[in-house]
Amino acid sequence: MPAARSARIPGQREDAEETTAAGTTVDHLTETYRAHYRSLLGLAALLLDDTASCEDVVQEAFIRVHSARKRVRDPEKTLAYLRQTVVNLSRSALRRRILGLKLLSKPMPDMASAEEGAYDQLERDSLIRAMKGLQRRQREVLVLRYFADMTEAQVAETLGISLGSVKAYGSRGIAALRTAMGASA
Repeated sequence: MPAARSARIPGQREDAEETTAAGTTVDHLTETYRAHYRSLLGLAALLLDDTASCEDVVQEAFIRVHSARKRVRDPEKTLAYLRQTVVNLSRSALRRRILGLKLLSKPMPDMASAEEGAYDQLERDSLIRAMKGLQRRQREVLVLRYFADMTEAQVAETLGISLGSVKAYGSRGIAALRTAMGASA
């Protein structure tokens, strides 16, 4: 071991080793905890809204400083490092909350009762039967116009027929559907 101490890096100050040792001791962290826990908790309380989260953030800050204690060379900077860690952890907690609220803010669609679902299914079945009873062109025009949400001009272009024919087939098809659906109801 003495050989390792004699192998110093040129230009390294001898008192730097003593300062590092003082800043990284568990005793120093314990003293800092006792002296500043409440003030760090107050800092977290200003950034967060519930006590449990504040306590978690401060505890996590001390854990992180403890695990990184070899990097904290100056014992006077331990408290500043802890404060910055509390602020960063509070920001992270708020980001997670905001993200959670965004994800939860989308309301769930109202679930239909079993009776409503069965009634909707019956209506769909009767509509499909009525659609199958239409002439081919009427069915094509109605499907493209109302289910594919195309304009009359787009339907005419898609089917290769005139705009007037689209209007005529659509009008006759809707009239036939009303008759068929009215008879089945």
